[in-house]
Amino acid sequence: MNETKKIPIVTKVLDANSRIANEIRHLFQHKNILAINLISSPGSGKTTFLETVLPILSRHKIRCGVIAADIATTRDADRLSKFEIPVLQITTETFGGACHLEAAPVRQALEVFPLDKVDLLFIENVGNLVCPAEFDIGEALRIVFLSVTEGEDKPLKYPLAFHVADCAVITKIDLIEHLKFSKQKLYDSIRKINPKLVCFEVSCFQSIGIDQFVGWLLQQHSNKSELLKHEHEHVHSAHEHKHSH
Repeated sequence: MNETKKIPIVTKVLDANSRIANEIRHLFQHKNILAINLISSPGSGKTTFLETVLPILSRHKIRCGVIAADIATTRDADRLSKFEIPVLQITTETFGGACHLEAAPVRQALEVFPLDKVDLLFIENVGNLVCPAEFDIGEALRIVFLSVTEGEDKPLKYPLAFHVADCAVITKIDLIEHLKFSKQKLYDSIRKINPKLVCFEVSCFQSIGIDQFVGWLLQQHSNKSELLKHEHEHVHSAHEHKHSH
């Protein structure tokens, strides 16, 4: 009985979110901004990765901005502000401590964000591999992060995050020799969920794989006019995938 009541409520919430996400997407199209949603477990290294990649993109004359989200504190935004780019922190404790970003607070943040100064916008989602995968926030691309310290079975445990991603970044690869971690098992798991997922192995501290990732990102940026033309398909297919498992 309870399950029957929950289904229309969840559908209503997601439909409302999708409407706002489409408004955001049209805004990004109008401003010619490539928005990228970064999702991962807490501590996977998203902020450290941005600290590594942002200066490289600046040298390529790409104007970047970041919206960082956490339940509490402005620590990520504080770390990224040293690059003298537009940075804004969303703390979800002000609206219930949500474990993910929805489109509404992103739209509110964009009202005060200097979009005319940005070509590429990173949206660093709240650390969580579950809920962020379900909510469209108007982005053109999604990148999922997985550190080797988390184990190679994360794609099987949290399939939706990997199913809706355009790219997977395997971080802290320099630590792999100290762990019982099988790259073969990891890639087998990823291929079961998303055979077409583009993957990069990186270490920010040893500069492993960074150039390869930046090369891919520059290619996406050069094709952004095509990416921005298409409606986001990730979340439209997400529930089909979720309910088929």
